Amino acid sequence: MPSLSTPVVDFLQGYPAELKQQVQQLIDNNKLVAYFKSRYPTAHSISNNKLLYDYTQEIKNRYLKKSAPLSKVIFDDKISLSHQALGLHTYVSRVQGSKTKAKNEIRICSKLKQAPEALLRMLVVHELAHIREKEHNKAFYQLCQHMERDYHQLEFDLRLLLILNALEQNPYR
Repeated sequence: MPSLSTPVVDFLQGYPAELKQQVQQLIDNNKLVAYFKSRYPTAHSISNNKLLYDYTQEIKNRYLKKSAPLSKVIFDDKISLSHQALGLHTYVSRVQGSKTKAKNEIRICSKLKQAPEALLRMLVVHELAHIREKEHNKAFYQLCQHMERDYHQLEFDLRLLLILNALEQNPYR
């Protein structure tokens, strides 16, 4: 059995060996880009922070109305895909006088400006779920699936896009 390439090993940790091998075969036969484009023909059109904020707020209002408000949602150039961090949710609590002010911020890797809308949505859902569930536990993933029925498939597909990026074959450039 041929060895798996580094991007497959890096981005598909925890997945079954057979699935990793299938992805490796697509790479070896130069078919991963075509497979990916057949599933997701176009990239989203959310090109700036205001549009991203509005997009995220719409999802939040639908599923997490009673959660703390979002103070900021931005594409962030400092988030590196190489560390498998695609987005960040931060909660900052500050005391100002006699009041405590809390801020929820979501930052999305700016490289995902060139991604299909479904994959951006999955990442936004993931970061929104952290408002209620801080840990990646069963309740967290149940909330993700509540907001996005195909969450786990989309997470896998986003990993395929990360592999394509690592191979410098992003189909949306």
